[in-house]
Amino acid sequence: MGNQRRIEVNDSASVSVVRFLDQKIIDPESIQELGQELFDLVEREDRKKIVLNFGSVEFLSSAALGKLITFEKKAKRNDSQLVLSNISPEIFQVFAITNLDKLFTIKDTEADALAIL
Repeated sequence: MGNQRRIEVNDSASVSVVRFLDQKIIDPESIQELGQELFDLVEREDRKKIVLNFGSVEFLSSAALGKLITFEKKAKRNDSQLVLSNISPEIFQVFAITNLDKLFTIKDTEADALAIL
């Protein structure tokens, strides 16, 4: 495990805004690290309102999608609210095809996401 961070977290009022530092989330090691950083937000840091901003992400592997689904379940168990934003049309298409657009709350912009939390 490298100790390179995969996400950057900024707090806006009571909401944690997460930005991904990788443009392509594909290799198993970085997906593992990314998952752990996300899980820590709800399990260790007990954050209750989280926006995942995909603005810099160009590609997500199916394993990365699996990690997001696991994170969503952990967030729910922790009574945390999760909203995804700034997803490119190409990546959104994958969410739509796999029906993940029904599982996740998705907003066009970070401001729209913040507005509902």
